[in-house]
Amino acid sequence: MSILKPFKGIRPKPELAEKVASRPYDVLNSAEAKKEAEGNPYSFYHIIKPEIDLPEDIDIHSMPVYEKAKENFERMFKEGVFIQDEKPSYYIYAQTMNGKTQYGLVAGAAVEDYLNGIIKKHELTRPDKEEDRMNHVRVSNINAGPVFFAYRDNTKIDEIISEKTKNKPEYDFTTDDEVRHRMWIINNDATVKNIEKIFSEEVEYLYVADGHHRTAAAALVGKERKDANPNHTGNEEYNFFLSVNFPASQLTIIDYNRVVKDLNGLSEKELIEKLRTSFDIENMGSEEYKPKKLHEFSMYIGGSWYKLTAKKGTYKEDDPVGVLDVTILTEQILAPHLNIKDLRRSDRIEFVGGIRGLGELKKRVDSGEMKIAFALYPVSMKQLMDIADNNLIMPPKVTWFEPKLRSGLIIHSLDD
Repeated sequence: MSILKPFKGIRPKPELAEKVASRPYDVLNSAEAKKEAEGNPYSFYHIIKPEIDLPEDIDIHSMPVYEKAKENFERMFKEGVFIQDEKPSYYIYAQTMNGKTQYGLVAGAAVEDYLNGIIKKHELTRPDKEEDRMNHVRVSNINAGPVFFAYRDNTKIDEIISEKTKNKPEYDFTTDDEVRHRMWIINNDATVKNIEKIFSEEVEYLYVADGHHRTAAAALVGKERKDANPNHTGNEEYNFFLSVNFPASQLTIIDYNRVVKDLNGLSEKELIEKLRTSFDIENMGSEEYKPKKLHEFSMYIGGSWYKLTAKKGTYKEDDPVGVLDVTILTEQILAPHLNIKDLRRSDRIEFVGGIRGLGELKKRVDSGEMKIAFALYPVSMKQLMDIADNNLIMPPKVTWFEPKLRSGLIIHSLDD
């Protein structure tokens, strides 16, 4: 069963929360972060993208960058931008987008749960990205960016959250992307104890939805601290890391699409004819077409949209990974016809989050930058959890969650 602990959160003063909150560190580059933080000394980018306060030519993975993160955090804490709660608490983080609200429980996830498989993952991580986040945690001594977990719905947790969120939130603001962010603090001793008990007795697994590298880095640094401490007890704060945990039914996965630079020497007509072996193909003309169900694809090429429906026998219905549309796309189009076999290393393919819409795919093809685009039907939370439960790994760039968690609203210290 899963362990989720309360902790003494470090968070911005209510009147500064909106100014502090930032997008996750990995959804924008250094120049974009610098522009967004311009004129805002409270922006959390000063902590998760601290290179914005250093010379432009600095190596963003060098030690002075991580040291700047620590310096900026300690300065902001000393200046009173951040305060720390006196009692170990849970927090509710609600996000409302397009009229739909998801309620996440902010808590300390257990390093041991990650190491023993209670926290289940569905993506591979890259050592260089792990090391970057590990250095940030090692030097700053905080978990700055929250990881995004899901759990199978539990009515008892739902009831606690429903009751608490009837009260006025500690934070309540709407960001430029029209997402409303609210937060409540749960520090009643009986409620805190009850939440911890429910997870330890009724919630078998946690699932990494977004933030595989942050999760791995936090857990590995926790293990380092444990191995280096001869007086380790298991109760130290480094045994836990910052997580936001959502009921699976509340989460929305949107499509994660692909654009390819060339047709591997084929003409448009030749490629389409080759695809008829595996797909039923319908020319939809110039009007954008979005896939409406699993195993249905949208292809844009030569100024036209095509509806592609995978034929029976082209995918493995009893294989949780083989049945995924991203697998079908790779095995039936990208690898055999476009000679793109390693999506992680090929420089001929790029990935476009569905939040940008089909217009972004059309734009990149029409500009000549890309030759062809594919839009996919999004995977479901059930598919994600089935794959994780079977200890399998999804292909790269499959899940895109919206809305994204804002960083800076809650921080976990590795000391206390």
